[in-house]
Amino acid sequence: MPAAYLISESQVTDQALMDEYAEKAGPSVAAHGGELIAATTNVAHMDGMAKPPRIVIIRFPSMDVAKTWYNSPEYQAILPMRFRASNSSVYFVEAVE
Repeated sequence: MPAAYLISESQVTDQALMDEYAEKAGPSVAAHGGELIAATTNVAHMDGMAKPPRIVIIRFPSMDVAKTWYNSPEYQAILPMRFRASNSSVYFVEAVE
């Protein structure tokens, strides 16, 4: 099974709440085999649609594992924090084998 990547584009509106969310999200990601690849505001926008202010990339062992993490009770309990702390979009994409 190919790996899957979470890609999040966000504009943080409440940094303190986002920091609290990140502290709680990290252990839940790790518990599902996820690995933080990037979390940065240093985005080099080359062309196309508007530059997202912040990008996060997390690698999961598979698409099924990524979706299981997202839908897990522990992540669903903290997800509203991300909604309150930012304007964001999250995508899961499957890696090329």
